[in-house]
Amino acid sequence: MSEVIHAGHQDSDHGSDHDHGPDKGLARWLFTTNHKDIGTLYLWFSFAMLFIGGIMALVIRTELFQPGLQFVDPAFFNQMTTNHGLIMVFGAIMPAFVGLANWLLPMQVGAPDMALPRMNNLSFWILPFAFGMMLSTLFMEGGGPNFGWTFYAPLSTTYAPDSVTFFIFAVHMMGASSIMGSINIIATILNMRAPGMTLMKMPLFVWTWLITAYLLIAVMPVLAGAVTMMLFDIHFGTSFFNAAGGGDPVMFQHIFWFFGHPEVYIMILPAFGIVSHIIPAFARKPLFGYDSMVYAVASIAFLSFIVWAHHMFTVGMPLAGQLFFMYSTMLIAIPTGVKVFNWTATMWQGSMSFETPMLFAIAFVVLFTIGGFSGLMLAITPADYQYHDTYFVVAHFHYVLVPGALFSIIAAVYFWFPKWTGKMYNETMGKAHFWLSFIGVNVTFFPQHFSGLAGMPRRIPDYALQFADFNMISSIGAFIFGFSQLVFLYVIIHGIRKGKPAKARAWEGARGLEWTLPSPAPYHSFTQPPHVPDAEVQG
Repeated sequence: MSEVIHAGHQDSDHGSDHDHGPDKGLARWLFTTNHKDIGTLYLWFSFAMLFIGGIMALVIRTELFQPGLQFVDPAFFNQMTTNHGLIMVFGAIMPAFVGLANWLLPMQVGAPDMALPRMNNLSFWILPFAFGMMLSTLFMEGGGPNFGWTFYAPLSTTYAPDSVTFFIFAVHMMGASSIMGSINIIATILNMRAPGMTLMKMPLFVWTWLITAYLLIAVMPVLAGAVTMMLFDIHFGTSFFNAAGGGDPVMFQHIFWFFGHPEVYIMILPAFGIVSHIIPAFARKPLFGYDSMVYAVASIAFLSFIVWAHHMFTVGMPLAGQLFFMYSTMLIAIPTGVKVFNWTATMWQGSMSFETPMLFAIAFVVLFTIGGFSGLMLAITPADYQYHDTYFVVAHFHYVLVPGALFSIIAAVYFWFPKWTGKMYNETMGKAHFWLSFIGVNVTFFPQHFSGLAGMPRRIPDYALQFADFNMISSIGAFIFGFSQLVFLYVIIHGIRKGKPAKARAWEGARGLEWTLPSPAPYHSFTQPPHVPDAEVQG
């Protein structure tokens, strides 16, 4: 009877059941407004998408193992390259970061939950329907989207399969989910921090997500505009991108990349935050240059809006435009270099240990820097004429997104796994996963620099004999990397089921309010705003 009274009191207070444990069964996951449950849903969803997108990547690499058309016809190959890119960007990387934000932000700022819990539930449940719709296009007459993940017009309007309309609707749904998630994150960070946690005392993961959320709100409507114009060109007789009707296909590229370049930083800024937690924990030192890290993230976010046309140096841009975008792109190297310097300085003379999260974080710093250097090469306009649309570009952005975004997500899962589950994963298996991934990713993507420099175009199902060796090596690496993620799945499930109990502060050097909670973190973390001890802040 007391429980009933308590439930009624809670409902009248908050309109929700925030003091209770979770519901049982399917209802818990369908109707949950708890940030930890929703974070878990996002993370498992993104893991499933990682495997689906990964299978598509292995189809691509199987076809390219040898010259000649081997296994799939060119039309299906194009559908695989398109869907692989879309699923990895919008289905694997972004939802994983949103899942980490859901799990960690309320605990890190001392909030009881996200600011808008019901919208949080809706923003997740839109996603399975959006991706279900996008994947269903592969089974429609004429096949799925086959025009590359950048869906340039007129390939995506005049020459597109009928299924492109479903693809456009799916993109709108993904965008709506991202905007809702971002509003929620901003509202939580700005309004629900514990007393004493000023902006410059916030953990860096919180800072990076605050800035990322503003980026998402700024650019997602631009993407929505682009796909809406596509829809009108296809069905309503307009000519936004059709040159025969007075439109301009190059305008599509401008609109797409005005969204697309900030999008690249949306996929890497939260990674900077994650690594800025892990490196100090295992170096057992405070983060070097906290303030400069915050300013560097803000600078990168600002600059991301004024570099978009570096993807378009070959479209016939005027010289003044080429010079502006070349120099503004090179400028991004400065705040990025500051961050790499600060991570290195944090490790310098630290009492370092090399558990799995630290291995992934160090690999992130080294390999992301390689991706950054090849990006600087692509920023040089005359050189870009040579690199453009070759496998050099494929190598560049995979070095940024796989050892960059994906490795940081994996590092975060290992780092906060004890806090989430109350169990420790198997360290030996974790390290095996790291080394297989590290070797696999380099064997896959490093040779692609050479294929591209030798002139191999991207998005082709067949190639000349001179590219055969590099492609064979690349395909072998892809299978190593792809199957090593099965080891990751094993480590997680084994840890949840049979892991040893974790301490509240699972890692000796870890700092932050989340480590003041027991492991596993209780279903409702902070029912009272916590005191923020100086020892637990980064600033």
